[in-house]
Amino acid sequence: MNDDVTGSSATGHLPGTPAYRRLLVALFFIGVATFAQLYSPQGLLPLIATDYGVTADRAALMISAATLGLALGVIPWSYIGDAVGRKPAMGWAISLACLCAVLVVLVPGFWAAITLRFVEGLMLGGVPALAVAYLNEEVSRRVAAVAAGTYISGTTLGGLAGRILAAPVGEHLGWKTGVIVVAGLAILCVLLFLWLAPQGRQFTPARTNIAAGLRALTGNLRSPVLGVLYLQGFLTMGGFVAMYNFLTFHLAEEPFALPLWLISLVFLAYLAGTFSSPRAGQFAARFGRRPVLLVGNLIMMAGVGLTLVPHLGVIIAGVVLLTGGFFAAHAVASGWAGSAAVAGRAQSASLYNLGYYGGSSLFGYAGGWFLHLAGWPGTVGMVLGLTAAATVLALLVLPRD
Repeated sequence: MNDDVTGSSATGHLPGTPAYRRLLVALFFIGVATFAQLYSPQGLLPLIATDYGVTADRAALMISAATLGLALGVIPWSYIGDAVGRKPAMGWAISLACLCAVLVVLVPGFWAAITLRFVEGLMLGGVPALAVAYLNEEVSRRVAAVAAGTYISGTTLGGLAGRILAAPVGEHLGWKTGVIVVAGLAILCVLLFLWLAPQGRQFTPARTNIAAGLRALTGNLRSPVLGVLYLQGFLTMGGFVAMYNFLTFHLAEEPFALPLWLISLVFLAYLAGTFSSPRAGQFAARFGRRPVLLVGNLIMMAGVGLTLVPHLGVIIAGVVLLTGGFFAAHAVASGWAGSAAVAGRAQSASLYNLGYYGGSSLFGYAGGWFLHLAGWPGTVGMVLGLTAAATVLALLVLPRD
């Protein structure tokens, strides 16, 4: 029976109801808060490298340290969310992350800042660990894929906002000021999330002992389908972050020699992900998840290849394609990892995020090695290899659904 006041039903909130709209808008805002903070230093990496006197790959640790912390934080936060509820856990996690973001710019020294970025990532892990589980529990199953796509679109706008605000501010007022401005935006989005997000109605608190927790993790890991979905995140996200980490350095050098404020406009390509992620959910509901995921990967590979052309317009087109293709595939894979769970749903989402951000941390740093050894073609070759491997695995293992 439908509840006209809350907009809920026995199967979860339905499209068109107030509770469904509040839930999606709230998750949109917390997605913006999370990913604006996570990636705000990315457009500032050349300034950070100069300020601290470090190399490009070492400067990229400002991103990799945070994504490593996030990768390690998602599983503990999934159990905290099981015990206290999804919304309270996400609220505490993102609030503590905002505090860390402010402290990053106050501490002296490069390694102190890296350490705090790692802790910030640990806190940020509470949002991706729980957002998809919260969504899958509270909305009707028949619209879960579409709703997940809407949440992913918030993460893309967050990533865009973090980069597009921080870089021009940082170029004129210093990179630390750029980071602080983004932290202020994140705090506003957190307040909106806490106000809008409905309390979980389909959630039952559960305290999980260590043995049961391990069973939930290993049960999901025994599934070949879930294993490939986790690898999907690991490989493609690693390549995606490497492209954005080192594209700034590529465009700042000859033959382009662009100023940082102008390079930051390339991050507007993130809007392609904002557009593609909810539509990928719609296409997945209509045509099945597997073909949409595969097409997303192929579009990403085409875009990565175009960035090898030494023409700014072609590079921008390539970045748009790789971003749209990546987020289409990610929207499908992340929702699939939650709905296909064979043990704990939150733990399955956390394992996906562990792979996703673990890949970001590892390959987001390793892309700098390839840049040093073989220039921009080296980084591009690494990303093409990662995405091709993910595509072959998906083609061979994922079922037609």
